[in-house]
Amino acid sequence: MMRTFLSILFLCGTVAAQSFVVRQATVVDGTGAAARVADVLVQDGRIVAVAPKVDAPAGVSEVDGRDKTLLPGLFDLHTHLLASAVAGAPADWPRTLRAYLLAGVTTVADLSTYSEQIEPMRALIAGGLPAPRLLMASRFSSPGGHGLEGGRGDLHTQAVITPRQARVAVRRIIASKPDIIKVFTDGWRYGLDTDMSSMDEATLKAIVDEAHAAGVKVLTHTVTLDKAKIAARAGVDVIAHGIGDAKVDDEWLKLMKEKGTGYVSTLAVYEPRHLRDPRSAFLSTLLDPSAYGRIRHATAAPEAARMRRWENLLYNVKAAKDAGVAIGSGTDAGMTGAYHGWAAIRELELMVTAGLTPMEAITTATSASARLMGITDRGEIAAGKLADLVMVAGSPHERIADLYKVERVWLGGVEQSREPVRGEGATELAKVQVQELLDDFESADGRSRISTLWVNRTDYSHDHSEMIYQRVASEKGGRAFRITTVMGEKDKPMAAMVLPLSKGAVQPADLSKYQFLEFDARGEGEYRFDLERPGIGARMSPFTAGPKWGKVRIGIGDGTATAMVFIIERAAGEKAWLEIDNLRLVRR
Repeated sequence: MMRTFLSILFLCGTVAAQSFVVRQATVVDGTGAAARVADVLVQDGRIVAVAPKVDAPAGVSEVDGRDKTLLPGLFDLHTHLLASAVAGAPADWPRTLRAYLLAGVTTVADLSTYSEQIEPMRALIAGGLPAPRLLMASRFSSPGGHGLEGGRGDLHTQAVITPRQARVAVRRIIASKPDIIKVFTDGWRYGLDTDMSSMDEATLKAIVDEAHAAGVKVLTHTVTLDKAKIAARAGVDVIAHGIGDAKVDDEWLKLMKEKGTGYVSTLAVYEPRHLRDPRSAFLSTLLDPSAYGRIRHATAAPEAARMRRWENLLYNVKAAKDAGVAIGSGTDAGMTGAYHGWAAIRELELMVTAGLTPMEAITTATSASARLMGITDRGEIAAGKLADLVMVAGSPHERIADLYKVERVWLGGVEQSREPVRGEGATELAKVQVQELLDDFESADGRSRISTLWVNRTDYSHDHSEMIYQRVASEKGGRAFRITTVMGEKDKPMAAMVLPLSKGAVQPADLSKYQFLEFDARGEGEYRFDLERPGIGARMSPFTAGPKWGKVRIGIGDGTATAMVFIIERAAGEKAWLEIDNLRLVRR
């Protein structure tokens, strides 16, 4: 049974900012300054005063801060919100957002979005979906580079190989107003798989220059020392992964300081699993029971190469901190084992393991991360800053694990719900309505008739299937949609075209008044149609198409769906094609 979004819609996001004073808390202000006992006055969503004793206006509520620690809300500068982090468990974006708030994380950078998702995700949050402050990325890589092997198509990650291509692509993508740009610059696969391509310095610098001209920060996936030097010379704002192939040297440290490039080591995703068991009462509040039940503690130590990489990662974050490199905090949450919200606290524990003090670790996840993103209105407890605040039991500036004892969280002065993220089934977002005619491929702007963009999809891995898709003139008049593919040299290769039923497939479409999908098709052989349904999976239907146009009718059930998928599956190396036209829903 789906958990309805409407039941939680107004818990947090649309409540007016509160005025209150926290009395006699131990204040860790995020700057690295010594903790002190103080009152903190909040009015209209901002911190007004921090002092040993504050005279609050009449009627302002009081929060007892005695024996508690008050910190700025934490940052996580590297997440993948649309991935679940639990192998085999589906992602649930609204639940994931709330997990961060429960963990005291009030600003999150999502490095997995694509341009079509940015506007609808922002609109849902603006409409009241409980969420931390969200920075969303557009993504770039080099042809054959990391980020392109996931089978998610060319809209998801832009492939550029020359400075000219890079400049044009950034100018085009900036129109969707991303908060940040992520660039996959390094194809090293940790010695576990064939390396992918890497981006040269001139192309990366072109991306950086164009992004900076538009006021947008650039973060990179860079994991080797040589490529990290290229990234620093190109002027990227943040290297958003730890360097694992070697110990850093003086040349890199000097480059990072000269260029002002930040370093985010994402230790939480790289930590060998046998070193910790994340199962805890705290984590159980962040995951639904079925996902929590899937977590297993690894007991066997990984191979020697992984352990050497881990030793390098720990050494490098401490060396960078000691040398004065700007350190931020990010986790790669959403990747397997890096659980949303939990990983942000685990990252700080691991920084302490690497040799930072608890206070230094907290500073990386507050004011230091804010500075790396050019954010000036939060990250510290100081007059004039937004009241993004976390109250915890204990003394995390002395014992970093006390961060797990989150008791209260405020976002812009609005206290957030402490309801655990539990309940089976996916959270149901508000549904969109769709018209009968989905696409006839005649629109002037290249979008479907429901104003969405078709997305290509292939099998996963470096050597995935290749495909071309385009609108073509049809012998029956007008235009049709043609997919041409060369299947990858592997077991079960596939190529597909996806029609999102809402922009970016973020919200589900209400299909309850329709019984069938009807469309024209032309091809050679068997194909498959999938109807993607949130929290349920795909409804799969085979269909056949011959060389002459024919009508196909497929039952679609009576629920909701986020996308329709037209799939070609053939033998490895085989070429195949499919044409479709006049996609129309048929009423009951």
